[in-house]
Amino acid sequence: MSIWEVILAFVVVVLMLVALLANVLVLMCFLYSADIRKQVPGLFILNLTFCNLLMTVSNMPLTLAGIIYKSQPGGDQICHIVGFLETFLTTNSMLSMAALSIDRWIAVVFPLSYHSKMRYKDAALILSYTWLHSVSFPIVAASLSWVGFHHLYASCTLYNKRPEDRTQFVIFTGVFHTLSFLLSLIVLCFTYLKVLKVARFHCKRIDVITMQTLVLLVDIHPSVRERCLEEQKRRRQRATKKISTFIGTFILCFAPYVITRLVELSSVVHINSHWGIISKCLAYSKVVSDPFVYSLLRHQYKKTWKDIINKILKRSSINSSALTSESHNQNILQLNE
Repeated sequence: MSIWEVILAFVVVVLMLVALLANVLVLMCFLYSADIRKQVPGLFILNLTFCNLLMTVSNMPLTLAGIIYKSQPGGDQICHIVGFLETFLTTNSMLSMAALSIDRWIAVVFPLSYHSKMRYKDAALILSYTWLHSVSFPIVAASLSWVGFHHLYASCTLYNKRPEDRTQFVIFTGVFHTLSFLLSLIVLCFTYLKVLKVARFHCKRIDVITMQTLVLLVDIHPSVRERCLEEQKRRRQRATKKISTFIGTFILCFAPYVITRLVELSSVVHINSHWGIISKCLAYSKVVSDPFVYSLLRHQYKKTWKDIINKILKRSSINSSALTSESHNQNILQLNE
């Protein structure tokens, strides 16, 4: 193995470990907190977490083996199953992010009618479409034998080995990425920019009220006035940062891989194998970032996983105290004897 391959293998191992830990923590929060389970977005986050966990335990280990051994890991049957899952899970996770953005758009732009427009039944219908949409492409690819080990990405994925099917495969790949990556990106941009517009409008209203209050309070201390103005500035930046994170991580993680897959269809451009694996690792990094972007950094999830950790530590502390007390009693009995 070259130094590049060692580095890439190490990156995949780190991504696997962090993704497994973070997504399991999200799942624990979902199971522990009744409030999170009651919320409609929790269904979309649960579906996204399911996709991320399955991707972590199925696709990423085989990519690691592909990097190390530079050949197909396992038999053709395993590779076909993993390639099928890779296509299904990637599409499903993209559409789940789009569903989350639609939920936020309805909640912010139509707050009074949110509970009537986004019920559990509506969320279940959206998830049903997500699964149907996601499973249709790998079924077509598997039926046409367009799934296999691709040396450029060191992983089992969409791959056409027959030159006579090149035109059909190019059309299929273009349609697939248009209806998965591009469609999800358009939905993300449309919904979150609408959310940002509403957030900025409310910030302006709050800013006007704040400035009027500061003008009326003549005797207010300068430090209090300064803190109010700083909070005003942070409030304006908060929504922009969040929405930039949602859209930015989506583009940063998926765009290099999708563009590489499309450029690869052209026989004119030669793609370096190291770049192919790097683009794949960037796509895998979305599995790592999703738990933090959509769940763990939110106040409700922070409180939940802190409660879980405190409960575990408290239980271990109680057990430790019980063991110490029992040991102490045994020592006393031995002395009495």
